[in-house]
Order: sequence, then structure tokens, then C-alpha cells
Amino acid sequence: MSPQRAAARRAKRIVVKVGSSVLTEDGHVRARAFSDLARQVSALADDGRQVVVVSSGAVALGSRTLGRERPGRSIPEKQAAAAVGQIDLVEIYRRRFARHGRSVGQVLVTRVGLDDRERYLNARNTLTTLLRMGVIPIVNENDTVATDEIRFGDNDNLSATVVNLVDADLLVLLTDVDGLHVKKPVSGRPKPPLFDVVESIDERVLEAAGGSARAFGRGGMITKLEAARTAGNAGAATVVCNGRTRNVLLAVAEGEPVGTLFVPGARLRGRKHWLAHTARPRGRLVVDDGAARALREKGRSLLPAGIASVSGRFHVGEPVTCEDSRGRELARGLTSYSSGEIERIRGLSTREIVQVLGYSNGDAVIHRDRLVVLDPPQKASDER
Repeated sequence: MSPQRAAARRAKRIVVKVGSSVLTEDGHVRARAFSDLARQVSALADDGRQVVVVSSGAVALGSRTLGRERPGRSIPEKQAAAAVGQIDLVEIYRRRFARHGRSVGQVLVTRVGLDDRERYLNARNTLTTLLRMGVIPIVNENDTVATDEIRFGDNDNLSATVVNLVDADLLVLLTDVDGLHVKKPVSGRPKPPLFDVVESIDERVLEAAGGSARAFGRGGMITKLEAARTAGNAGAATVVCNGRTRNVLLAVAEGEPVGTLFVPGARLRGRKHWLAHTARPRGRLVVDDGAARALREKGRSLLPAGIASVSGRFHVGEPVTCEDSRGRELARGLTSYSSGEIERIRGLSTREIVQVLGYSNGDAVIHRDRLVVLDPPQKASDER
């Protein structure tokens, strides 16, 4: 057993994300999939592990109940389907886990809700309390109120946020593929081998990732890589594997070489992880080359002299992105000044702040203690 797989075996707190493609087939419930998942999660709980389930499927189930072959195209149609399907989804889980003497608790979240640090901590307290009580939390995005601007967009990224919420050691993404192949599979040809262990998500790994064409799925392999990176920054390993394989979750938890394991990177703790991966930026600061080097290479605060331009409207203490002159996102931080104030002092020395504004909130527009540097830098917006 490799050291990386052995770490999965030692995981005490696990987040399991299960996709629509595992739980449903063209909108129809795969009853055995729910039963198998409940059995495996209950077995882990009996072994002293704590497990959070992040479940897709509400839109798919609701669409079928409403007589639709495919989910609606508009947000209100999908929200209506989610409102209908969420009831069925949680009831199925309740019944399946009850067979093993386990209770479940429904937790619905939205991106805008977790943007707020206090609500984020409240969600954290709720989830950890449920785990201490021996309840299996069933987490989903609250599709009935989410919109394109505030939704996570897929439960892969939501599950990675939950990893940080509960300080999990391991994220398991159950999907309908065996893992990440070294090359994108071509229909009618033998499948390429899988990546066993991925140390870092580099260009080769990104090129190997493909999208998902399933009507009821939102994600694809790219979102799973994003989730693995986010979970890695919270100190958790990620395994992508086939949720239709019998006992696959138990196999992963035992450290067996199934699926593709992504090794965690340097851990971002608490507020910095929330800032990097959960908080929605309210604006953008473009910095010059000198400031970019100071942020990335020296871990310095962002001073007004290094700011070239400001976009968006935001208040003191709100999150913003910092980009270099080529449009690459370098960092995110909580500002000490509003957008209007920064527009007035950008490019100036710190001693000129009081002269221009008549007051000072400090020398730094973003203090290094309220800033997280992203690594690697994100591509320019025209390349996304």
C-alpha cells in the first residue's frame, strides 16, 4: 500500500459526494445505489468514522416527477424541479439509513449564504454537531433559491467547501467513471490507463480531463480537479472513483488502489481557505509588476502604490481579487478601503493617504494577514 493510500485509510472524517449519474438513470431512481451507499456509509460510521454525504439528484428526480425527460432550461424550471425532487431525495435517504439504525439530517446551503463569514461558521457548527450526535448529514445546494450568479454550479465544488467546513481528512467523489484516465477515452477503443496517484494538478493532468455530456449532470472531470485542488488546500486527499462499483467507498477507505487519488497540498486554514475558495469577490484590483512580485514571492501586503486600476463596487472588509497586468488572478483579500477610496489613492505612497482622504485605515489596502496568494495563478479571463 502506498503512503498516499495509507493516509486515506487513516481518515477519520470523510466527505462523500455522490453524483446524479450514480443515483439515477435518466431520472429514474437506482434504488440499489441508495441502498449500497447507505450500507457503506453506515459501516464506516460503525467503525468510528464520521461521514458527510453531499448528494446530487434533486433536479433529476423532480424533473421525472413533473413528467419531464430532461431538466428545464431556465433557472425557475430547475428550481421547481429541485423543490419537488428534494423531498423525494431526502425521504429515500431517511428510509435507507433507517435500515442500519442511522438518522439523517438535511442541510441546504447556497454560495451567497457561505459568502458571509458568520453564516459560514454557523453552517460549520451545525454540521460538526450533527456528526458528534451520530447523525449522517445529507448536504445539497439549495437549488430552489440559487441563481446563476450565486450557485456553486456543481456539487463537486460544494463538497470541497464542506471538506473545509468540517475539517475532513478525505473527499471521495463517486461518479460514473473509474477515475482520471491519462488520456480522454475514445468510444470504441480500449480505455487508457488511469492516473493512480496525482501529486499536483499540472498541465498534463488538466489536458487529460474531459467534460460530461450527461443531461442531468452539471460537472465533468474539470470540476473534479477544481474540487481536488480546493480540498487539497484544506489538507484533505481526494479520490475520484466509480460509484457504481460494489463496495468502492469501503475500498477507498481501506486504502485500496481504486480510482485516482489526488494528494493534498499546503494547507490553508480557516479564514484563508474560506477567502480563497468560498467567498465571492465583490471587485477586482489590477496591480503592477512590482506589486505582483511582492505578493507572490515575498508575502507582502498590498499597498496603494502598486494598484493600477479598480473595478467593481465594494465596501471596507469585503473580498476582492488581485490580478497582474496580464489578467492572471494572483491573490484574494479583504480590503481596508472601499472601491471609491482605493480609486482615489491608487498609485500613491502610503504617506499620501491622509492627505487625499483626510484619514487612514492603515498603510495597506490589503494587509497580508487578510490576503491569500493563489498558486498557481489563474489564467487570464480571455483564456477561461
